[in-house]
Amino acid sequence: MRWLQTWWNVEVVDGYKGPLLLSFAAFVITFGVVRVITRLIRAGRGPFKNVSAGGVHMHHSTPGLLLLIVGAFVALGSPPLSAWTYSSGIVVGVGSALVLDEFAMIFRLQDVYWSQEGQLSVNVVTIAAACVGLAAVGVSPVYVGGLAQAAAVARWIVLVVLMVHLVLVAGTALKGKYPMALIGFFLPPVVWIGAIRLARPTSPWARHRYDDDKRAAAARRAAKFDQRWTPTRRRWDDMVGGTPTTDKQQAS
Repeated sequence: MRWLQTWWNVEVVDGYKGPLLLSFAAFVITFGVVRVITRLIRAGRGPFKNVSAGGVHMHHSTPGLLLLIVGAFVALGSPPLSAWTYSSGIVVGVGSALVLDEFAMIFRLQDVYWSQEGQLSVNVVTIAAACVGLAAVGVSPVYVGGLAQAAAVARWIVLVVLMVHLVLVAGTALKGKYPMALIGFFLPPVVWIGAIRLARPTSPWARHRYDDDKRAAAARRAAKFDQRWTPTRRRWDDMVGGTPTTDKQQAS
């Protein structure tokens, strides 16, 4: 377990990642707990009930937003790596999970929590957890060990590489491959693949740079990709977030 101790000392202690690691843990645990509670409420089991104030249903994104704001301001006003910084990391993680769990509702301004559209929240939380987790364990595109001691030429080379990497990230996003752009920000090989492959047919890149033939090819590739991976993603969404309520179930 020596590698674990080395990683902890280098990436967490020396890299000042303690608050971020706590925030990541609080984020994942809170999201898991919230989804368990909401599914129990939906099934009518256990002691949990919906909370209302003055006849208005209180969504958990409301206290989540308050926690997120408080945690952010406390972190900004606290000494580095103090007890307040670590505490604010936990508060930010909890608040972020509560807000992103209802991201689809905020995005659509409708109560779509248990609908197919509500699965967007699971997708956003999954991507956010992946990105924060990668940052917490020390994977970063802007960190190069020993850079402060490197020669000026080496620093310029690193700067150019980072600029090219950010351009590839932006290109991947413009191609409509947002998850790949976010993950690729931390793992460069992912964004290399996204940057050279065909864009999604409805993306800004395809609309402004593709002719009709290339847009049709992009549409065929997107349809083939979605046909292959949509069932897998849907099973993941249903397992994490619960099976959406269909129109027939709502009517009954």
